Amino acid sequence: MLYLIGSIILSSYLTLSFKLVEKWGLNNFQVIVFNYITCVITGSFVNGSFAINKEAIVEPWFGWACLMGTVFIIIFNIIAYTAQQLGVAVASVANKLSLVIPFIFSIYLYKEESTFLKITGIVVALIAVLLTCWPSKKQEVLPQKRTRPLLFLVPVLLFLGSGLLDTMIKYVEHTFLNDNNKNDFLVTAFAAAASIGVVLLGMQFLRKKQQFSYKAFLMGIGIGIPNYFSIWCLVQVLKQYAANSSVVIPINNMGIVLFSTLVAWLLFKEKLSFINWAGVVLSLGAIALITFG
Repeated sequence: MLYLIGSIILSSYLTLSFKLVEKWGLNNFQVIVFNYITCVITGSFVNGSFAINKEAIVEPWFGWACLMGTVFIIIFNIIAYTAQQLGVAVASVANKLSLVIPFIFSIYLYKEESTFLKITGIVVALIAVLLTCWPSKKQEVLPQKRTRPLLFLVPVLLFLGSGLLDTMIKYVEHTFLNDNNKNDFLVTAFAAAASIGVVLLGMQFLRKKQQFSYKAFLMGIGIGIPNYFSIWCLVQVLKQYAANSSVVIPINNMGIVLFSTLVAWLLFKEKLSFINWAGVVLSLGAIALITFG
């Protein structure tokens, strides 16, 4: 239970920290790249050594780690792009509605029990996420780019990418990971994301399309350490409840939506409408249905 709470709190912190990135006018991509470099350093300290070596390269999980690292950096950038182009509410909905994808895969791949209450909980969870993230009348959901129909494919990509990433984490944890190699796997995945980011960012620096930002560097460190441990906690809780991931991942995602919404209300003074509060209440109901279903 502590690992689940840790995953929810740390993941919520990541979502909330990008509010500060936007508020301070920092470059998203620089923050994201420095974040992944920090993840690699943090994981190496936890591991006691740098994970990528000759032995790791021949491990069956190595290719999955590289693939996951690629998905990591793509998803982070899609979240930032969606929030900027279509609004934070759209980004939140697309990201968290993806909980349905790992739920379906867990039922199909691992033959986990799908009771009526559990399925009802998933349906209620989808409604709750929509209501919790529903913008108030004062918020602009869509900017002035409504003439670009292809832009609406971006949230679809975010929905599919986030769902497949959660599914991938569960599959790799179930198939390859144990107490001896899970840190090696995480460091390798973050190193793959960092390597891609460094190459792309370095090209932008050389072409003088960007300048190094010391504030973005510090923010990347501030996000990177919790980012590493958010995934570490998720892997831990999936290992603890290996036979019931169709419950763990939806509750994790619902908890992130619920906790980050309440913290934003308390700390950032974000106004919640009646619809938003209805979503918060439904979130609690969804968690109860999924847990006890």
